[in-house]
Amino acid sequence: MALPWTLHGDGKNVGATEIVYPEERLTWLRTIGFGSQHVVAMFGATFLVPLITGFPPATTLLFSGIGTLLFLLITANRLPSYLGSSFAFLAPISAATASGGPSVALGGIIVVGALLAVIGIVVHLTGTGWIDVVLPPVVSGAIVALIGFNLAPAAKNNFAESPVVAIITLLAIIVAAVFFRGFLGRLSIILGVVVGYIAATIAGEVDFSAVGDAAWVGLPEFTAPSFSSDNVGVYLMFLPVVLALVAENVGHIKGVGQLTNRNLDGLTGRALFADGLATVLSGLGGGSPTTTYGENIGVMAATRVFSTAAYWVAGIVAILLGLSPKFGAIINTVPAGVLGGVTTALYGLIGIIGVRIWVENRVDFSKPKNQLTAGVALIMGIADFTINLGELTFSGIVLGTVAAIVVYHLMNGIAKLRGTDN
Repeated sequence: MALPWTLHGDGKNVGATEIVYPEERLTWLRTIGFGSQHVVAMFGATFLVPLITGFPPATTLLFSGIGTLLFLLITANRLPSYLGSSFAFLAPISAATASGGPSVALGGIIVVGALLAVIGIVVHLTGTGWIDVVLPPVVSGAIVALIGFNLAPAAKNNFAESPVVAIITLLAIIVAAVFFRGFLGRLSIILGVVVGYIAATIAGEVDFSAVGDAAWVGLPEFTAPSFSSDNVGVYLMFLPVVLALVAENVGHIKGVGQLTNRNLDGLTGRALFADGLATVLSGLGGGSPTTTYGENIGVMAATRVFSTAAYWVAGIVAILLGLSPKFGAIINTVPAGVLGGVTTALYGLIGIIGVRIWVENRVDFSKPKNQLTAGVALIMGIADFTINLGELTFSGIVLGTVAAIVVYHLMNGIAKLRGTDN
């Protein structure tokens, strides 16, 4: 069967104003090089999720690669994207693991993935207009923000394990983000991890004992999910994450479309379905949930190469790395101090994504309905409000999400009836 890409020009040179489109490719040697860049770009963020949650890194990398190839197939090679680990799941995974273990958390991941896939089908059939009505920017921004800020205590706990290493890591991330330009600037997280890891090694905080015993080649550790009616409250805690995944995927499509001067909105349903299916598949095997990555958009913007062939290379490389237990053991040696520095920056950045949604959509905070929608939701999420109804427990993320939706639509409805919405 013929490969779907046509050679761009001579396959070697790309003019200053030229773009290598998704259906094109360069020579295979160059394509492999660009694919390797995408692996580097996704790597720092992708392996951090299993480190923070306690999931096996090698398993996450394996399903990350498989999910990427699945995404490319479902979007018919028209939408370049890498599916890395989603940070939006960190809070519910941590809570679910603490209450019922990893298998319960995997059940929640599968529920979210299945719901995202269903939303993808609905969007493919009906368009995205209904999402904007139910979840206007002030609501979606508040929900995404509270998911990030809810994780603040977890960052503090890791930071306290080794404050000196954590500060070195955090400073390295901050400096790298502004010192380097283009591609390297977008890799500030992984550069910070490298600097922090070196500092932790010098301080004697890195344990390499498990690395020597690990095999070079082999299957990663698989964990089966569990489902029970007793965990309904846990599953509900995961549902707000769907909104973050929708926002990330839509943002990715808009970003790629803008950079390639194409309208890719017609692929939104396919992209959501593909990400949902990849998340379900990862959850079934014990890997981290998936999402599209801004880091990889940065690589495309810097190189002007949007060839999906490069992403096939990246997906295959990730699968090969996932089949190396020794590689997974090396990742597991990253100590708590390094994670403390990284998560302090990372969780804050997740919260700021919600704020960016408000800014980009010019949300008018002079209106009481917008003030109270955001304010009430954030307080419930940050303070981690908890309500117990019988055997069910609803935490800050669930309550904050419900509050954002109910407060906005209640106040908006009353304002329209009274004519006070101005």
